[in-house]
Amino acid sequence: MKKFFSFAFILCLYLQASAQNPNYKSGISFKKLFLDYQSQNGGSFDAFKDYRNGFEIGYQRVISKGLNVNVPIKFGVVNQYNPTTKSNDAILRKEVASVDVQLQYHFLNHEYKIVPYFMAGVGGVQEFRTLNFNVQVPFGVGVNFKAAKNAYINIQSEYRYSFGENRNNLQHGIGFIYLLGGSEDSTTVMPKEELKEVDMVKDADKDGIEDGLDLCPDAAGTKAMNGCPDKDNDGVADFQDNCPDLPGDKTMGGCPDSDNDGVSDTMDECPNLAGPASNKGCPVSTKEKDTDSDGIPDTKDNCPDDAGPKDNMGCPMADKDGDSIPDKEDRCPDVKGLKTMGGCPDSDNDGIADPDDKCPKAFGLKVYGGCPDSDGDGLDDSIDKCPNTPGTVASNGCPDIAVEDKKTLDVAMRAVQFELGKATLKPESFSILKQIGSILKRYPDYNIAIAGHTDNTGSSVANQELSEKRAKACHDYLISQGIDPSRLSHAGYGESRPVADNATPNGQALNRRVEFNLNPR
Repeated sequence: MKKFFSFAFILCLYLQASAQNPNYKSGISFKKLFLDYQSQNGGSFDAFKDYRNGFEIGYQRVISKGLNVNVPIKFGVVNQYNPTTKSNDAILRKEVASVDVQLQYHFLNHEYKIVPYFMAGVGGVQEFRTLNFNVQVPFGVGVNFKAAKNAYINIQSEYRYSFGENRNNLQHGIGFIYLLGGSEDSTTVMPKEELKEVDMVKDADKDGIEDGLDLCPDAAGTKAMNGCPDKDNDGVADFQDNCPDLPGDKTMGGCPDSDNDGVSDTMDECPNLAGPASNKGCPVSTKEKDTDSDGIPDTKDNCPDDAGPKDNMGCPMADKDGDSIPDKEDRCPDVKGLKTMGGCPDSDNDGIADPDDKCPKAFGLKVYGGCPDSDGDGLDDSIDKCPNTPGTVASNGCPDIAVEDKKTLDVAMRAVQFELGKATLKPESFSILKQIGSILKRYPDYNIAIAGHTDNTGSSVANQELSEKRAKACHDYLISQGIDPSRLSHAGYGESRPVADNATPNGQALNRRVEFNLNPR
């Protein structure tokens, strides 16, 4: 017992010394442990009933890029297996406590969502029943899954070599890590050349707006203009401004209207004298009466009381939607719109007219045809089958299914077993079905289709009914494991879809199967 407390005291001195460095980032962890003291000392690896529980409280610090030091304190109850004993005393139940110093090498930095690492270290273990103290050397692997800023879900498995007899063991843990203080980049210094290259990729014009969000990625602009320049500061981006060097009005396409007659100076033949647009901005001669001030004398105006263009004999042009844009010039004559959009509306105010916008009700970018990319995976929401979860192009925007999980689904086709001629699951099927349930929980954007198949033994009607019942038995078991029924579907195909020759016993065995197919929701 004295050895254990001495070991713990030395660790405390180390942590006190390392805590003086303000550049280090510290963290705390909590884990549930599964302790296996018997399989490495002559017991059976698959004797899961002999695994015992424990818990861990840990403290860790980032000491350099990719390298952490972790100090876990563990408590638990273990079953120690003694192969030299033939009686029921071969398994000894006892309480243990341990404290370790471990180094973790992280293969990716903390800004990634999944961070695998390798760990190794040394620790002291105190057994309370036998009062035995022994030194152990742990090494293993783990993965951190980022749940929030500085917060991670942690899974770790380690093999522990002991200098004491019959005390080698395996420990598996799942828990939570929270990093305290500092910024995630405090331990990572990027070379200036590399930083410059990254900045160029993300923000080519160096205006502080990432290229993916910048409507003018090659010309420095302002956030208010969505990354585009506005040289005359009139609130109209240069690429939309008909007078980019002169402050003007949005309704005039960015051009000034010096005489305030509603005709921009670029179109006004009399820019300093107010006049109607029908007279090109020039005043109408006072010698002839023009009641509606449309530039056409009443004697020649077919509609003297209603202003209209000269080419329509002074009558107003047809404007069904009432947006002040004549129907013949209006791209959307039946829907009220904006002059800058050719008479069409821009419902989501993203600068793209609704007829040209693939997502007219959601603010988006021109590069995506007006659609947003909600999860930032490079596929816009209109083609992304999992728009709220980052994925890959190969999976149509959904997360890739891990190779191990694909293998589990393939094994399940042959591993799920039923009572002969019945739809009753055998107990040995429960383990693989629970693994399938775990896969569904890891991929919330996927549903699973369950398909039952039989060989050609017996009548086709009976085989069809049996395949449907077996698919439903798997469906109901997964629901019992907490899977939402809306994510599951099942169907039976009887003997209609063989994968092998029914003429041989082996072929018939392959045809008797239940398939599990993952599909994006």
